[in-house]
Parts: sequence; C-alpha cells; structure tokens
Amino acid sequence: MDNKTFRNYTPEQVDQFLDQVIKQVERMIEDNKAKNREIALKDKKIEELSKLVASTSRMQEKLAQYERMEGTLNRAIMMAQKTSDQIKSNAHRESEIILNDAKMNASRIVNESLLKAERTEMEAEMLKRNVTIFKRKLRGLIEAQLEMVDDIEKVEF
Repeated sequence: MDNKTFRNYTPEQVDQFLDQVIKQVERMIEDNKAKNREIALKDKKIEELSKLVASTSRMQEKLAQYERMEGTLNRAIMMAQKTSDQIKSNAHRESEIILNDAKMNASRIVNESLLKAERTEMEAEMLKRNVTIFKRKLRGLIEAQLEMVDDIEKVEF
C-alpha cells in the first residue's frame, strides 16, 4: 500500500472528487441564489399582481356604483319622460277644452250679434214706417189746415 492512498483513493482522485463537490456546491449556491432572485422577482410580481387585484376590485366596486347610478338616472329620466308626456297630454286636453269653449262663446256672440242686428233692422224698419205714417198724417193735417184756410177765404164777411 502506498502512503498516499486511502482506501484505494489517491490524493489526486480525492482532490478531483473534492473539486467536483466544490463545483457542485458552488453551482448549487449559484442556483440557489438564482432561485432566490427568481423568488424575489416572483414575490415582487405577486405583490404587483395583488395591488392590481386590489385596484381591479376597487374599480369593479366603482363600476358597480356607476352602474347603480346609471340605473337610478335612467329611472329618473323615464319618470321625467312620463311626467312630460302627461303634462303634454293634459295641456293638449286643456287646449281642446279652451278651444271648444272659445268656439261656443264665439258662436253665442255671433248669434247674439245677429239677433241684435235683426232687432235693430226691425226697429229701423218700424221707424221708417212711423216716419212715413207721420209724414202722411202731417201732410193730411197740413192739407186739412190748407182746406180750412181755403174755406175761410171763401167765406165773405
């Protein structure tokens, strides 16, 4: 046996083995560091995604709130539209009633005016007849007076 051998291993073999072990350990340390960096990056990514999830959650809540507001506004608009339609309908009915009343009043006024015109015309005709009768009577009276004057002239004193 050689002094330098231990259990059939030479110092070069042991050194080679130790070099391999050291290289493997160094690779493992590098791999471990790389994995730790990767884990740190993934942790950072997870944190960012968590923030993004939280932000998305807040946005979803706001979206739901806006959708509720939109629903409320749509209902308010529908109510305003119904109210507007009712007001228009009522105004149209009122205008028809006012128009009918105005037509009836106009007809009544026209009829009253026609009746007054007829009465005035009848009064004017009666006045003409009375004037004609008055003229005849006056003429007859004057003629009678003239006949009396003629008769007085015929009388001799």
